[in-house]
Amino acid sequence: MISPKEKLKELGIKLPSPSVPGGSYASVNIRGNIAYVAIQFPILNDESLYQGKLGNTVTTDQGYEAMKLCALNVLAQIDKKVGFDNIEGLNHIDAYYRSIENWDDSPIIVNGASDLFLMILGEKGTHSRAIFGVDKLPRDFCVGLTCTFTLKTN
Repeated sequence: MISPKEKLKELGIKLPSPSVPGGSYASVNIRGNIAYVAIQFPILNDESLYQGKLGNTVTTDQGYEAMKLCALNVLAQIDKKVGFDNIEGLNHIDAYYRSIENWDDSPIIVNGASDLFLMILGEKGTHSRAIFGVDKLPRDFCVGLTCTFTLKTN
């Protein structure tokens, strides 16, 4: 099986620089053999992207790309704090989005994260997920993503 780093290289994808916490918390918190990744936003190397509401200033296609970027930020955090070789697999993702009232394409945009995890992690990227519509996210972001991973035991 091809490693996540090799898959990223094969696809010409470079992981963003991992962001630093904006408050009193850890980007990745490990309890036992579970790694909890704090919410990641569509930030590319310190540049905030995809701000506004889905269905208004952000299209569904842009929302898909925004979630994909959130997933890349999750992978950057995992690579930095844990290392890809130390993960058994992705367990669950919680996806958050902001939209106008009648916009209803949340499963499509969250596929941006799900598709990326499956493409990069292969079978280890299989996960469950929950999707939450919210009124506000920091910096006017349209989406955010949290994840949990099971770590290998030695």
